[in-house]
Amino acid sequence: MSKKVTLPLTDEVLKDLKAGDNLLLTGVVYVARDAAHKRMVEALDQGKTLPFDIKGATIYYMGPSPARPGRVIGSAGPTTSGRMDAYAPRLMAEGLKGMIGKGLRSKAVKDAMVKYKAVYLGAIGGAGAIISRSIKKAEVVAYEELGAEALRRLEVEDFPVTVVNDIYGGDLYEEGKAKYQVKAP
Repeated sequence: MSKKVTLPLTDEVLKDLKAGDNLLLTGVVYVARDAAHKRMVEALDQGKTLPFDIKGATIYYMGPSPARPGRVIGSAGPTTSGRMDAYAPRLMAEGLKGMIGKGLRSKAVKDAMVKYKAVYLGAIGGAGAIISRSIKKAEVVAYEELGAEALRRLEVEDFPVTVVNDIYGGDLYEEGKAKYQVKAP
């Protein structure tokens, strides 16, 4: 059974989420990849404000394909999250509460999730066409010159994700490996 969660995320909502929970997100999600993350952190380092309110925000690591006629967005599958690990702790310190992608996160990012109360959510790789059905509106909000890597604002409804890392240090990938690990007699 999936839990329905309305964005933006709050500490009150996050305290009830555990690694392994399936969620259906509804609300606003921002899309940013490597180049946009680099620009956001550079802006913060220069004392500038970000092009969106990061407090409580969720960022989806995704590079969309062009939309077909009559569609809001093309395929919208997750990209490898590890490429954003150098930037994620700084953004969490500024108030980022959720990250969506695929793959493992570094120890520094997992530690920052516990420290700043943020979660990492997994989206299903290879299911971008299906995921795109949950996206009701998409618009570029900054860095348009980056093309597919521009910062976008998405309005989503029942966007399917799984909690991989929770605010307590829970890690679905580690739990999964431990469950099937063979113990020596």
